[in-house]
Amino acid sequence: MGYPVFLCFSATPSGDEMALWLALPPEAHRSLQRSEGTVVKMTAMLLSLTLALLGAFQARAEVPVQPDFDAAKFSGMWHVMAAVSNCPIFQKMKDLMKTSAAIVTVTPEDNLHFKIGYPLPDGCKKVELVFEKTGQLGHYTNSQMGKQDMRVVATDYTSYAILHIFKDDDGKSSTTLQLYSRIQEVNPEAMKTFKELYPPMGLTDDMLVVLPKSDECVKALSG
Repeated sequence: MGYPVFLCFSATPSGDEMALWLALPPEAHRSLQRSEGTVVKMTAMLLSLTLALLGAFQARAEVPVQPDFDAAKFSGMWHVMAAVSNCPIFQKMKDLMKTSAAIVTVTPEDNLHFKIGYPLPDGCKKVELVFEKTGQLGHYTNSQMGKQDMRVVATDYTSYAILHIFKDDDGKSSTTLQLYSRIQEVNPEAMKTFKELYPPMGLTDDMLVVLPKSDECVKALSG
């Protein structure tokens, strides 16, 4: 199944997050229930990441952004091919994810509108988000589902893009790096760059998932 890489929520999700949670197949719920026995270990791991997360908070202004970012060139269909994140729920669910699809358009206000499709057992779950521009090209914010800071770190517009998303929801923060592709193939050079970017952000290889292909949401979004 697919899962929303943009979202990182608590153990008691609500709204669209609850809908996604309830859409999980029974085996996924059982897997999560079995994982409860590892809460203590996960807590210790998360505590060990605290300093790294605090450093990420301070270093957000230093996250690179694509020079002379062109929103019009960035618009169109993308596929989320890989992601790395320290979000606890993401870590629990990453083995169940498949490629999501996203259509990006530029609003009249020069904001970015994301129409995202996540493959779920009962069909394609669609979510729409608007990221508002800031004073820096390629840097956007969103407060629909927690405070999100999104930056287009690098893109050639025609084949790949790398997005950095920092989320703060009631003091619970997470960092996510996503690899976008115009086609459902991973660009080797883009993946190399992607893997070089996330260690300084406090993210590690065990937090990475390269997503299996799914065409389920492509037609749903285009129709």
